Formats: sequence, structure tokens, C-alpha cells
Amino acid sequence: QVQLVESGGGLVQAGDSLRLSCAASGRTFSGHVMGWFRQAPGKEREFVAAIRWIGGGLEYADSVKGRFTVSRDNAENSVYLQMNSLKPEDTGVYYCAADPIPYDRTWPLLRSPGYWGQGTQVTVSS
Repeated sequence: QVQLVESGGGLVQAGDSLRLSCAASGRTFSGHVMGWFRQAPGKEREFVAAIRWIGGGLEYADSVKGRFTVSRDNAENSVYLQMNSLKPEDTGVYYCAADPIPYDRTWPLLRSPGYWGQGTQVTVSS
């Protein structure tokens, strides 16, 4: 059974940092684009960041560029999201996601994920 399990969410103040982790199991994702989405209360789920399997291929939503950094460790079958200078508008449930097939070279990245985690709550107070 394939699972993506997020961790690292929490309640922080504006300007603080958080690091989200996503551990995959049940198959290897070393060849898959992986990344993050988020959903704020009353809003649709939106793309945050994605990373290709090796050597670059990064993409970020305009709202997080310069503040968030996505990375991965293929040996650990994991993807991470370092979030700095957090703002109240970053509040939401953050979901880990992965492409359904490996080595997908389409752009933009990760617009039709085949795998999703259960989400982790991030709350940023002002």
C-alpha cells in the first residue's frame, strides 16, 4: 500500500519558520516529481512547490517564491518543504503529492498528482 505521510506542521507566529517532511512508503518515488499543495479554509487546494527527481527542476507558486524551499532525499524516499518568513496567509492544510508516473517531463510540474498524503495543519498567527 502506497502512503505519503506528512509531518512538521504546527502553530507559529508570523515571521517564524517551519519545516515540513513527507515520507513515502509502499513504492519508490525516486523517479517521480514530488511536491506540496495547500488548502486554506474556504478556498480551493493550490499548488505550492514541486521538485523533479534529480538535479534541479524546481517550481514555486509566486506567493511563496523566496520564502519556501522544496528539497528531496531519494535515499529516504522523502520530500521536504522549508518555510521561512511565514505569513498568516500561509495558513492551511499542507499536502504532499507525487506524480503518478516516473520521469514525467511535462511543465508545469505536478499539476495532476496521482498520490496524496493526508495533510498537516500549518497555522500562522499575526
